[in-house]
Amino acid sequence: MSTPTPAPEPRLAAMRVDYHLGHLDEKDLAADPFRQFEVWFNQAREANLLEPNAMTLATVDADARPTVRTVLLKHWDERGFVFFTNLESRKAVQIAANPNVSLLFPWLPLQRQVAINGTAERISTAEVVAYFIKRPFHAQLAAWASPQSRVISTRAILEMKWEEMKRKFREGEVPLPSFWGGYRVVPRDVEFWQGGESRLHDRFLYTRDTDTSWKVERLAP
Repeated sequence: MSTPTPAPEPRLAAMRVDYHLGHLDEKDLAADPFRQFEVWFNQAREANLLEPNAMTLATVDADARPTVRTVLLKHWDERGFVFFTNLESRKAVQIAANPNVSLLFPWLPLQRQVAINGTAERISTAEVVAYFIKRPFHAQLAAWASPQSRVISTRAILEMKWEEMKRKFREGEVPLPSFWGGYRVVPRDVEFWQGGESRLHDRFLYTRDTDTSWKVERLAP
């Protein structure tokens, strides 16, 4: 005998917001997604959103099982979107097995989101060093102290490693760890989503037409 499917929780089923902050028209879009992203990103910063550069990163492992987490965008240009991480972390291991990834910027207070699908590729050591030396001292130490994604038996182990790194580098510059680096997500397509009234959202998808141009299409909500 099959187990009956539980009914939706009434309070959750009733939760909804009718979006009304604006519409998105093709005539208002930039010719390429990087310029359009710059416009929206600057508006997110001006609106004082909490960490507007926070983005959800989705990866898959060798068995095609997905994992998502939030990382911080640290640079973008016409080549793609850059983030940094421990190269022995779960995300790095999964990217090595399958470089296809997705990014999502959930700018909910603006009733907007940007979704990016593409491939992740390692950036050069020179680019990594240029960023690492600009990180705050404690952020540099954290890169050394944390065996990211590995199981640890207690927080005390992490704190002991932190104190060890503070002593080790207290009188000099913190060098770049050999196990720390960055990735550039090179987009295949980028979607800009603006919430609309009565769930009639505006969605526009940029897809690469050639190496130098993009095709823009409206999607149904």
